[in-house]
Amino acid sequence: MLRKATIAFACTLMLVSCKTKVISQNTAQKPNIIYIMADDLTIQAISAYGGIYKDIAPTPNIDRLANEGMRFEDVLCTNAICGPSRAAILTGKYSNQNGYYKNEYGGQFNAEQWTFPQEFKNNNYQTSLFGKWHLGTNPVGFDVFKFHSSAGQQGHYWDPVYNENGVDVKEKGYATNITTGFALDWLSKERDKTKPFLMLLQYKAPHRPWEPDTKYEKLWDDIEMPYPATFNDDYKGREKTAGDTEMTLEHLSRRDMKLVAPAELKGKDKLAWEFYGAKNDEIVQPEGMTKEEGRKWRYQIYIKDYLACVKSVDDNIGKVLKYLDDNNLTENTMVVLTSDQGFYLGDHGFFDKRFIYEESLRMPFLVRYPKLIKPGSVNTDIISNVDFAPTFLDVAGVKTKEKVQGKSFKKILEGNTPKSWDQAMYYHYYEFPFWHHVQPHYGIRTQKFTLAHFYYSMDVWELYDLEKDPQQMNNVINNPAYKKDIVQLKAKLKELMLKNGDYKTIAQFKEITDKDFGTIIERHGDDEDVNSIINRKK
Repeated sequence: MLRKATIAFACTLMLVSCKTKVISQNTAQKPNIIYIMADDLTIQAISAYGGIYKDIAPTPNIDRLANEGMRFEDVLCTNAICGPSRAAILTGKYSNQNGYYKNEYGGQFNAEQWTFPQEFKNNNYQTSLFGKWHLGTNPVGFDVFKFHSSAGQQGHYWDPVYNENGVDVKEKGYATNITTGFALDWLSKERDKTKPFLMLLQYKAPHRPWEPDTKYEKLWDDIEMPYPATFNDDYKGREKTAGDTEMTLEHLSRRDMKLVAPAELKGKDKLAWEFYGAKNDEIVQPEGMTKEEGRKWRYQIYIKDYLACVKSVDDNIGKVLKYLDDNNLTENTMVVLTSDQGFYLGDHGFFDKRFIYEESLRMPFLVRYPKLIKPGSVNTDIISNVDFAPTFLDVAGVKTKEKVQGKSFKKILEGNTPKSWDQAMYYHYYEFPFWHHVQPHYGIRTQKFTLAHFYYSMDVWELYDLEKDPQQMNNVINNPAYKKDIVQLKAKLKELMLKNGDYKTIAQFKEITDKDFGTIIERHGDDEDVNSIINRKK
């Protein structure tokens, strides 16, 4: 009897062991996902994409993702501004569906709606968020979160305050390094290593006010940075749109130029001094400089600060990749590097985003996942940020009942673009006039054309032939040679608007722009003062 019991017990142990092994193997087969998003990081600042800064300010760690994975050339945002783009990424839905249209007076993100991290968490993934959130409400679907809570959730570069799982904590040091430190601590010490993980690593950098780490403050002091080809754009044919903004290099403030306020100024008076330059009737430059000299002076300070912030992002991505290498996680981890939209680095004389024009529309997007992606791949299909969520879920084999507007591009990652893939996307920007006075507009982007309708205080259409005019200097909307193309593009635009539930009257669109949905957080102190200064409120 004892022998039979022993044999039975041994068999039971073997069965449990086998089951445990199967479960363990199944878990191991689930890919880890690290989604890295830098704020306002643009293609022009990444050396893997080429460009005028590639040899001066290379990004070797970001480039490694391109070399070992896939570089996307035509990933586009549906609304080129921080909060709405983040909402589109989280939900897989356009602004009109997720309810988050604009940063300024756009209210808070509806935290009760579905987001892809919740789906991962519900499917046995460990989930974490570190860095910038900028959506007002607390993150949902994360086991751990530590996000910037100061300056309206924009965060500060130095000694920033983070909301750490519901508690505000002031940390010492440089934000980009601190955020990575949180991520590496969680990866190495805090997560359950028997489970796959989803980590959102979202840097504040290189967002304004472009404050470099101390070691990079003077990195390029002895050289003159090159100027973009469209640096001196005169906006001919686009006078009412591109030519009427508050985001040209003439709108950089004293704070942007790192000028120090007189010691006697305090509070709101100090802020008013620092933000001088942001409006049309103000200009910041040393006395005696010509208009062109002043413009170049402002650009040199701006571009060096911006690229120095990017350098720290690249350094820290290197730390994350090293951790994966050192801990045998590289093969089974999909690493994504992107931004919330593009950004202007003096292109067209600008320094912000918002427009459907290429530099702000195109998002950097690099993906490495050795089990799926051929190293050194390049893709030119049109993909939008609402496609991210369904793709991540598809790669992880996670099913959802949620009806999202985006489509999975897993097959594209494998190198097989579906014949049915739509090579056109819909764009809509709603915010006006604060910040930067960019007219609300909607449009369509195909592989050959950009068609846009600016509608708030005007009725202006623009058309760009991207094959003949990739820098978008010539608005050909009135060129009879494009009459047939315009008819086809407007028909396709209407189709996309109807498909995405955003086919409304201009009056209805204006209501969204004018509506006060509330602020991202309750304003007080400096946040309220800056807003009133920029808006000329007393």
